[in-house]
Amino acid sequence: MAMNESGPRPVIVESAPTSSTTSVAAAQRAADSQPKSLGGKIRYELQFIRGRGSFEITIVFIALILVFSVVSLVNPDAFPFLSETNLSGVVTQSIPQLAIFAIAVGILMVAGEFDLSLGFAVTFNAIVFVRFSEIGGAAVGILAAIVSGMLIALINACIVVFTKIPSFIATLGMGFFWGGASIFINGAQSAQVPDDIRADGSWFSFVFAHDFGFFRSQLIWLILLTVVFWLFLHRHKYGNHIFAVGGNASAARAISIRPGAVKIYSWLIYGFLVGLGSVIYVARIPSVQPGGNATSDFTLMAVAAAVVGGTSLLGGRGSVIGMVVGAALIGVIQNGLILAKAPGFYLQLFVGVTIVIAAIFNRFMEGKAS
Repeated sequence: MAMNESGPRPVIVESAPTSSTTSVAAAQRAADSQPKSLGGKIRYELQFIRGRGSFEITIVFIALILVFSVVSLVNPDAFPFLSETNLSGVVTQSIPQLAIFAIAVGILMVAGEFDLSLGFAVTFNAIVFVRFSEIGGAAVGILAAIVSGMLIALINACIVVFTKIPSFIATLGMGFFWGGASIFINGAQSAQVPDDIRADGSWFSFVFAHDFGFFRSQLIWLILLTVVFWLFLHRHKYGNHIFAVGGNASAARAISIRPGAVKIYSWLIYGFLVGLGSVIYVARIPSVQPGGNATSDFTLMAVAAAVVGGTSLLGGRGSVIGMVVGAALIGVIQNGLILAKAPGFYLQLFVGVTIVIAAIFNRFMEGKAS
């Protein structure tokens, strides 16, 4: 206590701030720096998207949509891109189908693995759906197709993880196996979805193939799956584990992440999406030809969509939004070529060049990041 003329008065001695006080103050300053307005929040989020490929490809996709829309408005008869038939019958069916497979393949690529058996697995799962739906109805068929997809993925995962065989080789060989297995189970004749299941008015038709006018049920499934797996991959710790293992498995192991377990559950997620996608495929095309020839294009198209959307071929980098936008870009260009009556090989030319350009771009961005 210090004395003065007016009596005793306490003397306040300021002490140096402790480390905890400094941390709290830093956290408060960081919180104060967060944008409050909607525009500011959008710009804040965009800085984490740029450079990953998804932002850039989204700009290209929007520009392409605008060009196609203008051409369609100017000459709707020659290029009916904006017609209800085109939007509902083509765009909102083919794009969601490819995008779901692109998410499946993309998540696996982020984990540092490939699965080249996708097209054969789709056929096998679809035949499983047909056979089990004949026995127990559509619900049993859906469950069987999803279990089939996850079982195929688990077998592939175990081969790769426990034998250390490169997934490129292992899944290529297993793809031919599942293609032959579909013929063994069903025979050479096509498998037909029962009429009562796919009939208009049935709950299966409404859930998986209903026409709402400008869009169909497949688009709703795509939106739902995109939200769920975006939250999982980008906002959940197990999603972070997938990025860590795909980026550097040794470093991930050093911080107590088990790369083998992460790769297995990444494959199971892939199998779930492929199984569900097979059901959506069957709802759209109710006749399945065994062998996998009719669905073989799905494999490379899904890989192309993921790569175009910014997913790294080396693992550890990718975005669910980019995978979806990559699939949408390929689907829209394919639709535009069909409307323009271009030869079919033009699409092959485009996909081939696009994969190479996207891979070079992704490699360039990874080089800048390192």
